[in-house]
Amino acid sequence: MSIFNIITILIILSAVFAFINARFLKLPFTIGLMIIAMVFTLGITILGHFNPYVLDEAKSLIQSIDFETVLLDMMLSFLLFAGSLHTKVDALKRQRGPIALFATVGIVISTFLIGTIMYYLFLAFSYPINYVYCLLFGALISPTDPIAVLGILKEANAPKKLETKIVGESLFNDGVGVVVFIVLFKIAQAGIGSMGVGAISLLFITEVAGGVVLGIVSGYIAYQSMRVINHYETEVMITLALVMGITGIALYLHVSAPLAVVVAGLFLGYKGPSIAWSENTHLYVEKFWELIDVLLNAILFVLIGLELLIITMNSQYILYGLLAIPITLVVRFVALSGPIALFRNKLDFIPKTSLMMTWGGIRGGISIALALSLEASMQRELFLTITYVIVVFSIIGQGLTIGPLVKRVIKKYT
Repeated sequence: MSIFNIITILIILSAVFAFINARFLKLPFTIGLMIIAMVFTLGITILGHFNPYVLDEAKSLIQSIDFETVLLDMMLSFLLFAGSLHTKVDALKRQRGPIALFATVGIVISTFLIGTIMYYLFLAFSYPINYVYCLLFGALISPTDPIAVLGILKEANAPKKLETKIVGESLFNDGVGVVVFIVLFKIAQAGIGSMGVGAISLLFITEVAGGVVLGIVSGYIAYQSMRVINHYETEVMITLALVMGITGIALYLHVSAPLAVVVAGLFLGYKGPSIAWSENTHLYVEKFWELIDVLLNAILFVLIGLELLIITMNSQYILYGLLAIPITLVVRFVALSGPIALFRNKLDFIPKTSLMMTWGGIRGGISIALALSLEASMQRELFLTITYVIVVFSIIGQGLTIGPLVKRVIKKYT
């Protein structure tokens, strides 16, 4: 099937599911789309028992989509840029200490705790897995996705301090999480002991520092270009070229594209409105990236729902996934507790911040994409199934309850 036909089908399904959700279910946008996509997938599976051709064609369509490449190399940069462009830098500055620790130290702690616990869990079930593969799972499941929960937090009138921490952490921990995963992936390919501490550190620093520098330089060039003109059509095109250019250069230089686009988006979103953009340009840039954000998220969450068609329905794998849900939640709570305790008095955190950030840290498409990138020898099917179980629970279970939780905590302490 051609790329055009695949994109056409995905957009039509996204539009139909969005209509059903808006007209009947009225659930949060991305959560509603994913639930409808999963129900649609189950319907196809049931129909496939009577007409195998339908199921075979549906599986063929999903398998023809390289989810890893589509998300990590294409969609993620646009989604992160859109999110960072609309993030208030002043609010991030005030919370920069805990956000930096959440997105760096927190990710590393989470990776090693989850990996270690899962390693011993598999041993307890007499199903030994190479320790580095368990660490790979810890790295891919640790990043959180702010997309599904951001709208819910706004509807619940969540305090800006909480919203800033969750969104700020997610913007940066996606990039850091991918870098940690890449480092562990290369160690797994080469074999433990084949890479020294110096080589590992250099790889990590190159990915992170290179991404940050690329983001600053690219963002500055785009900012200066937009500052000397007043033509909103051209300026919107510059932002689009910025994201695509950064992604291509980052892939060529082997630096972190997610971190680069986040830094560029924050830089442009901070400098652009006050200096480089006219009021008209600001309006069109904002609306353009809002539309891109909504469209890509619709496609992403529909894809997550449709991925159910190709997930291995092994009862043992599903059991491991169910057991991994509380493990990932407890580990996230532990990883957040240190930075929160360190900055609690200085930044006047709202009550139950650890609890709300733990439950509000939703796992999403990036975890599935990273799981799909594993090699078969790295227990790909096992970790893909576990990841899918966690992501579905996270998006539906946590996504639909974080709003009431925030409202309850706010009401109790106000």
